[in-house]
Amino acid sequence: MTTTSGRGEVFEFADLEVRQQPDDVTCGPTCLQALYAFHGEPRSLDEVIASVRSLTHGGTLGVLLGIDALERGYDATLYSYNLDVLDPSWFAEPGRDLKAELGRQMEVREGKKLRAAIQAYIDFLDAGGDLRHEALTPDLLAGFVLEGSPVITGLSATYLYGCQREVFDGTSSRYDDELGEPVGHFVVISGYDPATGDFRISDPSQDNPLHGSGTYWVKPHRLIGAIFLGVTTYDGNLLVVRSPEA
Repeated sequence: MTTTSGRGEVFEFADLEVRQQPDDVTCGPTCLQALYAFHGEPRSLDEVIASVRSLTHGGTLGVLLGIDALERGYDATLYSYNLDVLDPSWFAEPGRDLKAELGRQMEVREGKKLRAAIQAYIDFLDAGGDLRHEALTPDLLAGFVLEGSPVITGLSATYLYGCQREVFDGTSSRYDDELGEPVGHFVVISGYDPATGDFRISDPSQDNPLHGSGTYWVKPHRLIGAIFLGVTTYDGNLLVVRSPEA
């Protein structure tokens, strides 16, 4: 996993291949398909897209990617920073019944998308998922890479790329700085440079406006800011998928 390049010695998953997403709403399954292949389970992208639950307006959630992994026999840990769904006080004491807290919240909350997200978190816990809320720091992200775990993250593409907001018509989008809205996205954190603190990104949007490439390095403050702002599209999370024997 350690490689030497013009950057010096870095830690990266050189054999992790994230393909180009087929359309504007399949970034999540495309990242998940790459992780399955990384763990030695080659599955077609079409198969993974078909199996991952999607939202009625298009796209998916990080927690739904985790459910798919759990149903395939993997261990899945979700680090979530979505305060619309999760209250930080629930994590202040060990052993809190998160499913019960989510269930009580479901009884008093309105809004179809919010309720769908809450139900997805309940389903994730029912399937055996591990739900966490920890300080989002460069050390946390680097720790995953150093242990050998690439990470899917649901973040704000608008902030990550520093591009215009977008208008979405259900299957595709266009840039519009006046009418547009912030857009969510999934990428894989696939490397770490200890000398600079930069993180390697494997991006299913290989024609993205920032780099025009599917693989690039970003500063930790840019990445962490993008993850936090992912909450605007009901994500803002890290999904770690591990083989059961890992």
